[in-house]
Amino acid sequence: MQNNVGLPFGRNEDLALGAKRLAAVMNPDISIVVPFHNEQDNIWEFYARLKRAMNHITDSYEFVFVDDGSCDRTCELLREVAEVDSRVMVVKLRRNFGQTSALAAGFDNASGEYIISMDGDLQHDPNDILKFVKKLDEGYDVVSGWRHKRVDNFLWRRIPSRCANWMMAKLSGVDIHDFGTTFKAYRRRVIHDIPLYGEMHRFIPALASWHGASICEIPIHNINRQHGTSHYGIGRTLHVAFDLITIRFLLKYLNRPLHLFGKIGIILSLAGGAGLLSIAVSGIVHPDVSMMLQRGPLFATSAVMIIAGIEFLAIGLLGELQVRHYHTLQEPAPYAVDSIFSLCNTKSRDSDFAEMEERDS
Repeated sequence: MQNNVGLPFGRNEDLALGAKRLAAVMNPDISIVVPFHNEQDNIWEFYARLKRAMNHITDSYEFVFVDDGSCDRTCELLREVAEVDSRVMVVKLRRNFGQTSALAAGFDNASGEYIISMDGDLQHDPNDILKFVKKLDEGYDVVSGWRHKRVDNFLWRRIPSRCANWMMAKLSGVDIHDFGTTFKAYRRRVIHDIPLYGEMHRFIPALASWHGASICEIPIHNINRQHGTSHYGIGRTLHVAFDLITIRFLLKYLNRPLHLFGKIGIILSLAGGAGLLSIAVSGIVHPDVSMMLQRGPLFATSAVMIIAGIEFLAIGLLGELQVRHYHTLQEPAPYAVDSIFSLCNTKSRDSDFAEMEERDS
């Protein structure tokens, strides 16, 4: 028995199944973004674990692997993975731009409505992805992982991390325990509204909260690194401290820098003006007293305060101009892509369907 187009029902079902699989590859529901830097010993094992976990969750997914200027065989091995799996896209950066820029490159090339980021050093358990997906299904915009039971060094990693996370939570107003982990999940529309540069990836929940996103936190497994060496150490604590100052300014004064610098400028100018006024009054009351001998230090201090106040006001006005440009001009990407490799990128959708029909026939 045949249908209207003259094909057996079985073959039509095969074509429909093939088209469904192709659609799942071309328009995935979930994108897994993973930055790699000198992780050649972990790639195949990580890929196997990740693929096994995703096959239990959905058929509609993709992997966006970003090589952040690795010096070993990381990029070569990632391309080998992409050659055997059409769901894998490899984004190779021209040099090492850092984790935030690598994540930004992955986010920009991800197609899924749900975007999940994680590390490729085998310290994140891919089986936890299902918990992230369930929370996104509940309606949350950002789901942050929490390494509730950490396995790394207590003195050099856990204590500084706890202090930094406590400060981040207080300064950002986002009540989560672990800002530092890369293992997070986002809705596509939310993560694409957040500009990433420097080392801002750890502050994505705070920046997303500023955009009105709903955020939750789930515990994740923390696994000891098996191969390679960690790229993080106690030396990054100072960088985090500077980033805390930046994020505090961004969250409170991003759209109104004059409110910060203007206040300082007005206070300094008023204090300087009060000093000069007291000198003038004193000169009228005691005209016989030498102004330079008795009031010289106060005069100099007051003059400097007025000049500093004017400079702070000028900085605030320049900041307002930068805000205007921020909202009217498109910012350049904080990375430079050398190449993108994916089996799907070398073929058009029509050729994929044609090959599928030839294979089924």
